[in-house]
Amino acid sequence: MADLTPHCSGWTSIDRFVLSVHPTHHRALNYREQKRFSCEITGSSGLSFFDALQSEVSSPALDASDEVDDAFPDVLKAPILRKVQFSTISRLDHLVDHVYEDFKNDFYPGEPIVVKFDDGGRAPGILREKTKFPELIRPDGSLERAAHVRYTVSINNEPDEYHNVSTDHLTRERKTFTKQILRSFLKKTIEHEAWNGAPWCVKPKIAEHYHIKGDMPPHLTYENQMLQRKANLAAKKNEFEGQLLNFHPNLPQLKPKGPKGKRGAQDAALLTEAYQRALAADPGFSKIPQAVQQQHIEQLIKASGGLVQFNGFHPIAAKSQPKPPPPPPPPKYPIEDLELAPIREKATRPALKFLSVDAPTPHRTAEDPGSGILMRSVGPLLETWDTLNVYCEVFQLDSFTFDDYIEALQLTDDTYRCQLLVEVHCAVLKKLVNDVNDKNGQVQVSLPESNLPESENSSHADNSALPSPTPEPEIKPAARTTRSSLAKFGATDMKSGLKNSQIPTIETKIHRAAEVEQSTRLYDWKTRLRKRDFRNGQWAYIIMGLLLQLSSDPRRRKTCDDVLRRLAPPDQEPTVETVISQYPLLDINTRVKILEILCMLSLETKAIRNYMEDCNNNMTEFRKERIDMQRKRKAAMEDLRLLHEERKDLQPESRTASPIPELEDLDDSKINGATEDEVEAEDEDEVMDTEEEAPHQGRSLRRANDRAAQRQRRLEEEKLRKERVQAEKARKPSKQEKQFEKVLKKIEEAKQQIREYEEEILVIENDLREADCPRTRVLGKDRFWNRYYWFERNAMPYAGLPDSSTAFAGYANGCVWVQGPDDMERQGFIELCDSENAQYFKAFMMTVPERKMIEEGQTHCFNARQWGYYDDPDDLDKLIGWLDKNGVRETKLRKELQTQRDKITTYMGKRKEFLGSNEEKKLENGDVATRISTRTKTYHDPASSRRCFAWSNLTAERENGHIHSEPKPPANNRKQTKAAKKAVEEEGRQTRATNRQGKVLTRQGSRYTF
Repeated sequence: MADLTPHCSGWTSIDRFVLSVHPTHHRALNYREQKRFSCEITGSSGLSFFDALQSEVSSPALDASDEVDDAFPDVLKAPILRKVQFSTISRLDHLVDHVYEDFKNDFYPGEPIVVKFDDGGRAPGILREKTKFPELIRPDGSLERAAHVRYTVSINNEPDEYHNVSTDHLTRERKTFTKQILRSFLKKTIEHEAWNGAPWCVKPKIAEHYHIKGDMPPHLTYENQMLQRKANLAAKKNEFEGQLLNFHPNLPQLKPKGPKGKRGAQDAALLTEAYQRALAADPGFSKIPQAVQQQHIEQLIKASGGLVQFNGFHPIAAKSQPKPPPPPPPPKYPIEDLELAPIREKATRPALKFLSVDAPTPHRTAEDPGSGILMRSVGPLLETWDTLNVYCEVFQLDSFTFDDYIEALQLTDDTYRCQLLVEVHCAVLKKLVNDVNDKNGQVQVSLPESNLPESENSSHADNSALPSPTPEPEIKPAARTTRSSLAKFGATDMKSGLKNSQIPTIETKIHRAAEVEQSTRLYDWKTRLRKRDFRNGQWAYIIMGLLLQLSSDPRRRKTCDDVLRRLAPPDQEPTVETVISQYPLLDINTRVKILEILCMLSLETKAIRNYMEDCNNNMTEFRKERIDMQRKRKAAMEDLRLLHEERKDLQPESRTASPIPELEDLDDSKINGATEDEVEAEDEDEVMDTEEEAPHQGRSLRRANDRAAQRQRRLEEEKLRKERVQAEKARKPSKQEKQFEKVLKKIEEAKQQIREYEEEILVIENDLREADCPRTRVLGKDRFWNRYYWFERNAMPYAGLPDSSTAFAGYANGCVWVQGPDDMERQGFIELCDSENAQYFKAFMMTVPERKMIEEGQTHCFNARQWGYYDDPDDLDKLIGWLDKNGVRETKLRKELQTQRDKITTYMGKRKEFLGSNEEKKLENGDVATRISTRTKTYHDPASSRRCFAWSNLTAERENGHIHSEPKPPANNRKQTKAAKKAVEEEGRQTRATNRQGKVLTRQGSRYTF
């Protein structure tokens, strides 16, 4: 409507009447009366021409639009209008976004700008000059210098000084160049015709004002655009797939079939292309006669070889050669680890250490060859240790290190004296069956029904022998055996075997546990467990009774029978004393089996499930507290930012050189390189050199007087400076300085508050980590699907309970454990079928198993039942360097190891230091060990040389007044027990930390050094 405003600003009723009378103008009047016009100022639509014109003339938004035009930088108007002239971006919003991105960081001379300094300050200024530097490329194709722009600006407060800055140091004032203002400017200055694909054109008057050419390029006109579209549609419809015709010269010449009024689709496309090329070369080509145009176009086509004429036939377009397919896009990392090409020059994975004596790698032995640990027992060892330490509060146990746990399970002498070994078994057994005074000793786990008949003294039905009236006595070897006696015993056994082969075979006894249970049926294992009768090794008999009943389950029969034949061997008397005496003879692998069964049963108890539920509730509360603390910290950071802005406004001129509060940790004396005392001493030396120096009678140096005068002048300036500083200190501070000091104090208080919030967040995150007990978190997997564990990562303190009896060790496990791949992962990703192996070999010249043997080095874990470990910080760093950051699994594992590296290496070092100190003590006290001399032998106290004897169950003593393996104190000593318990509690209150509510901390909610 704006272009009609000058011509139609005086419309009256007479004018309308004149238009209605003249028939030629009647149609135009009806058109202007239709409700299809809109106001360009207010955006109102559905108006007639006269209403829209009135709205544009009298709209209050017109003044606002003028204000927008005034606010828009004049320097940018001409470049922006030249940018959008003949632009084919259809939507105005997209055009605004495109122009804004191009001019956001582009500045022009004469434009008011804001200069940003490196220290964060800002100052308004004017851009004076703009210099563009093109990129420079070396002869080898490498980039010597990237293209960049430099600006010369002047600060308003310093009009005579100029600064040479880059684009990063410039910006515009807010609300001077925004998308909203740019859209309003473009909407008033450009227009386009009402057909699809019409280019934007600057309005004629505005283009004339800014000297912008208004001649539209011929290829953007409506006629050429329509011609191009028709040619494209025809080309798509009749795509020519043939090749050049090759006619034989002897064939008769046929009459060609001419076109019916129009050329073919390909001819039209070629003609259009040739016309556009001719028009681009000469803009006046459209004004020459059509015949000359056609002749010129045919010459261009023949010269380019696009059309070929054969014997009067119409020209046929030659089909171009097909373009080669584009190269495949580069892979987007991370990708599948085994799809990455192997790097043959890269170092192999650091060597693993093995705890077992049967290491899976050839030429690799265990770190402790005499440990007797088999590889099948390493996993249950870690599993039971982790369960006992994670749920130590439920079991009422002190935490203990993994090395002490292994040492206790390896004991063969003084087994029942080791409190760690005894308390672990008794604590878990107490959770399986309640006390006699607690729900009448209810069993807390589901046990299979025993197949043992009450009236029969024989053994278990599946394991016992058939009844025989006269059993033959077994031939036993002599107490002291030699090779000859063993050979004789073997020969006798062969003869008896030949005799017995003629009679029906009788099933041999595996164990005599059923007979032991029958002999004590009046005081069986459940009764002893309800009464907590663990004295003198009675807990070993309770374990035997439990395993005997569990052996009725076919899934557990093999494991239970293997343990029972060692606790109640068939060649010994079926008594409780036999069971108690047999337990010290068990090896560590059998003891681990027992503890594995007990721990698996304990996870079914209500106590463990309630503990898990409590931990989940605590984690929910901790997450809420963390979110609350993070919000408070964010608010405090915003307050600190506002205080810094206020500090910059209030900072007096005399303190401009003072360090900002963000650098409070830097000392001025360290920055300057000397302290104030050193400066004074240096001044005194200079005074002595000038005032007290005797006149030199010998040969004088040139310009000696000048140097002396310069030194004296420097001393006077320093003296005046000190006097000025003292005067500033003595004078009364101004109101602005007082406010400045108050702001500085507030800044320090805000920083202290932020530090407190951050410390509180760390505490809450540690509480979350320790409450995460339902499962053991894995660190990650490598390319060959090996799993990596750090058991201290969740559900336990890094160094065990802080009030444990062995807290002085300073670590819990101190190793990163590596487990081999699971069977499903091994068979699906490592051990491939023949076709997949051939395909992988074709790509990488090796199979996956071969790659595993090469890249893992000398040590391997081939299945999930094989474990290795790292206990050296250097090996951990090598492992992090070996992992590939472009693999899906290894990038996650690498990130997790880098996050936890500091803590892992810290506790690895503490473990090495603790074990090394114990070895030194053993060497130092090897000849001076604690001994008890008797007439026959010298007794060595095991507690003096074994670490596990230093552990004691302080948790049970603190909560129950006695350890698990000891009975409750008698009634007459109840007062003494209460007094002792009270003393222990008082000692615990003094030594143990408290939580935010003032309660004594358990593991969850504890505060440790991070």
